[in-house]
Order: sequence, then structure tokens, then C-alpha cells
Amino acid sequence: MFTFLLVVQILVSISIIALVMLQQGKGADMGAAFGSGASGTMFGSQGSSSFFTRATGILAAVFFINCLLIASPLVRDSGKPVESVADQIEQQAIDARKVVEQEEVAGALEKLEAETADLPTDLPQDLPVTPPPAAVIDGPGVAGVPAGAEDLPE
Repeated sequence: MFTFLLVVQILVSISIIALVMLQQGKGADMGAAFGSGASGTMFGSQGSSSFFTRATGILAAVFFINCLLIASPLVRDSGKPVESVADQIEQQAIDARKVVEQEEVAGALEKLEAETADLPTDLPQDLPVTPPPAAVIDGPGVAGVPAGAEDLPE
């Protein structure tokens, strides 16, 4: 519908331009008023001014109604929101960033799979868990005492 109205708008615009170019100026009617042979014209004794004037008026009305129809949201595709150029560029940048991140993740995953391919896969499931030695829990560096603090001179 929008494309059809746009074609009609272009045709009406060209027609208005052609009609305005074909019309005579106001000074040209003065010669006909004094009997210079304008009565033998194709459009009658009044000349072509009334025909061209009416046709221009009708085409102007069609032009304005068509402008209103083209601008109305009923004719336009209002289902998708109109984005500005900046929004489109920003969305393209976001999409490109996502693609780069996906490629980086895929590369890291392939590298990890290559590194872990040599590891044994048949490990025992019930390994004994041994607690850390008591010296590590109570030793220096724990509970606010920095490591090697006992060696410092007082």
C-alpha cells in the first residue's frame, strides 16, 4: 500500500509541475480581452486557463490527501519500531561483540579440551580425604601473625 501511494505521489507531483509549466501568465490574458483572436482556440473563448486551473486544483487536492495517507501510521508498517541510524550501528556493534566473545569462548574451550585430552579418565571415585596438617592451620601467617614475624628483632 505504501509503495502504491508513493508511486501515485510521484506521478501527481510530475503532473502538477507539467500543468504549472503549461499555464500562461496573467499578462497573457490581456491580449485575448481586446479581441486578438483567442476565440478560435481549442479550449474555447476563455482559453485554456480554466481547464488548467481546475486540473491543477484537483491534482493539488490529490497531492495533499496522498501526503496525509503516506504520513498516517495506518499505511506504514507500524509492527516494527523505526530505529535511528545510531541505534542500528549500536545494535551491530553489540552483535559483533557477541560474535567475538563466542569465538573467544570456543577457542578457549578447544584449547582446554586439547590440554585435558592426555589426562586419564578412569580415576577412582572414592579417594580418601585427608585433613591438612595442624602446623598449617596454627602456623605463622594465620590469625593476624605474618609469616616470618617470629624471626624479626624486637
